[in-house]
Formats: sequence, C-alpha cells, structure tokens
Amino acid sequence: MSKLLHIDSSPLYGASISRELTAAFVAEWKTAHPDGAVIERDLNAVEIPPLTAAWAGAAYTPEEARTEEQKQELALSDTFFSELEEADEWVIGVPMHNFGIPSVLKLWIDQFVRVGKAFTYADGTPRGLLIGKKATFIVATGGVYDAGTPMAPYNHIEPYLRSIFGFLGVSDVTFLTAGGTMALRYGADRGEFLAPLLQAVEARAGQAAA
Repeated sequence: MSKLLHIDSSPLYGASISRELTAAFVAEWKTAHPDGAVIERDLNAVEIPPLTAAWAGAAYTPEEARTEEQKQELALSDTFFSELEEADEWVIGVPMHNFGIPSVLKLWIDQFVRVGKAFTYADGTPRGLLIGKKATFIVATGGVYDAGTPMAPYNHIEPYLRSIFGFLGVSDVTFLTAGGTMALRYGADRGEFLAPLLQAVEARAGQAAA
C-alpha cells in the first residue's frame, strides 16, 4: 500500500496558499491511490523544541544504552523519523519567511536529521539513508524569486532544502512555487491566481502516482 506524508508549516491555515496547494496535491494523490494512506503532520499543531545538549547526548548514545530519560528526549524525533520512513512520497508546504523556511520547519528538520538514522558516516564518508523517497516541496512566496529575477539571490529555500534532503539521500525532488502571492493583498483574484498553480500541483501528484 502506497503512503504519502503530508507536511504543512504555514501558520495562516485558511488564508494560506501553501496549505491550499498541498491539500490539492493530497486530494489528487488519493484519487490516484484509492487504497493508499496519508500521514498528516501539521507542524504548527505540535510543540517542537529546539535541540539541547541533553538531546544531543541522547542521540549520540547507542540505542541499547539509553536511559528512560534519553528515550523520552528522542521520542518526538523518533516519531518524525518514523513518519518519513514509512511514507513512499512526501508533500511539504513551505511558505517563505524572511527569505527562508519557517522556523517550525527548521525545528522539524533538526529533530530527524540524526547520524545512524537519516545518514551515516560508517565508512568514513557521509551517506544518506532516506533513499528511494519522492519529495514535492510546494513553496509560496510574497515576491517573485525565480532564477534570473533581481530577487533570486534572496531565495534561500530551495538551495537549503535541496542540500539537506540531498545529503539524506533524497534525489527525487520537485519544487512547485507560487511566487508573487503579495498580489492577492492588492486585489488580485485568488481563484485566477491559483488556477495554473493548482493544475501544476495536480499534474505532479498524478505524475508521482504513476
């Protein structure tokens, strides 16, 4: 049975462009996978703490030697990693915050990027362990940051996400970007703005399902 992990990170909920587009992806994916399952993870609905010395100590302690306190320290990390590992495909909504990813998304990433689980140095060189996954990042930006535009150097979302997930072994990565959402604040019609984006998202969901 195919499984999709659906991640949302926007705090705007009903007003969010990225959430609307990830929801469209999920709907199309479900149509293509009537027997599939979707794992839902709203990063704004769970408290994700920043990493601490205690967390690092637990992560670098061999699993069989961890205390109960250390196991609890890593419980959320283990849950996040299990969700990633269990799913075949991931769709992740990413609104741009200050030219980068939202803080909750960074906290989520920090929780599961662990040596011995998401990557290894066993042979002396880094090797990603999250192989064979398909990742679709649906990005929403207020301005336009496409390659070749004056604002392109300010877009730190795609370079960072490609780097970190590539490091973990994820090579099948697609970015779909809703650029220029600020126009909606100045009278642009939301339906007209979203129409081509919804088509691209649904096409990708169907493509990933093929």
